Amino acid sequence: MSHTDDGPHEAPVRSGPSRLLVVAIAEGVIVAALVIALIVVAVRNSRSPASAASGSGSTDAGTAMCAAIPVAQQVLPSIVTISASSGAQAGTGSGQIFRDGGYILTNDHVISPAASGGKVFVRYSDGHSVDATIVGRDPGTDLAVLKASDSAKDYPVIGVGSSAELQVGQPVVALGAPLGLSSTVTSGIVSALDRYVPVPGEGVTHHLIGAIQTDAAINPGNSGGALVDCAGKLVGINAAIATVPNSAGVGGGGSVGLGFAIPVDLAGPIADELIRTGKPGHPTTGLQVQEIPPAVAKASGAPAGLFVLAATGPGAQAGLRTGDVITKIDGQAATSSEQIVVATLTREAGDTLELTYVRNGASNTTKLTLAAQ
Repeated sequence: MSHTDDGPHEAPVRSGPSRLLVVAIAEGVIVAALVIALIVVAVRNSRSPASAASGSGSTDAGTAMCAAIPVAQQVLPSIVTISASSGAQAGTGSGQIFRDGGYILTNDHVISPAASGGKVFVRYSDGHSVDATIVGRDPGTDLAVLKASDSAKDYPVIGVGSSAELQVGQPVVALGAPLGLSSTVTSGIVSALDRYVPVPGEGVTHHLIGAIQTDAAINPGNSGGALVDCAGKLVGINAAIATVPNSAGVGGGGSVGLGFAIPVDLAGPIADELIRTGKPGHPTTGLQVQEIPPAVAKASGAPAGLFVLAATGPGAQAGLRTGDVITKIDGQAATSSEQIVVATLTREAGDTLELTYVRNGASNTTKLTLAAQ
């Protein structure tokens, strides 16, 4: 697997006594963040390398694992390997046929090399390949939808389950193309639920909200592929892995049993909106803010929080002005501009945010009503 000339971009974080790296998992480029990495196999300046929820499904007797053979036979025909390229940038990842008509759900970071006029191809489980077009992207949640040129008419749409019904310890199966190896199947359990995993990408932070943590082996190239329950129903979109950094703070390698998937209950509605309009449809606050770190606040005498650079639309209607400092968002200390981004990713137009802000030394509270973009 090739990397960029300057190596993978990673942001170390602490989790207990040791540090981990979160990396986006596509083949080639391993984009890392926090303690996690997105799992696309992306290659830059180089050549690409050739649940039983609620008792559904079945498990092997005496084990806590799915009966993977029938799951693989059922689900693999719906899984595709995705190749995206543009100039010197290329990468491979995974996806699944999600809606009739050849609509394929994957990660945004899988197809990002082709986002500006590049080419995308999908390879089915039987080896047949066709070109595809990008229907819509949502970099914020790291989701994207493609449309296969042949409408995937000879291949089944994956069955969709519910991530809301998942339980910690429940067996699951991951399917995709790690390192470009199509139709790879691994199994494990749901290790944890409702993780928030921010993963820096190329000029954008992907926010994995309510993520499913699993110990099923997922590696670069698994990005965008399926995490299914024992009934073969889609419960998550594999998106990131955690890696352990070396002494220089650089991560790499493959699975250490810490993988993260976007829950299907979040991904499904976004995918439907991308298919319908080509856009994710997230609402806006109308705010532009800049973080004021505690050290800067202490030195300047200003309150720590988010300095309002501009307030238009919903922000202005809520009474916010340039120069205000937001100190709390829904009762939580405002420490990062990403908190506002996440709030828009998880809500709809018409929902409200409670914001506490300081103006001329006085603290005020207001309700901001999110608006459609």
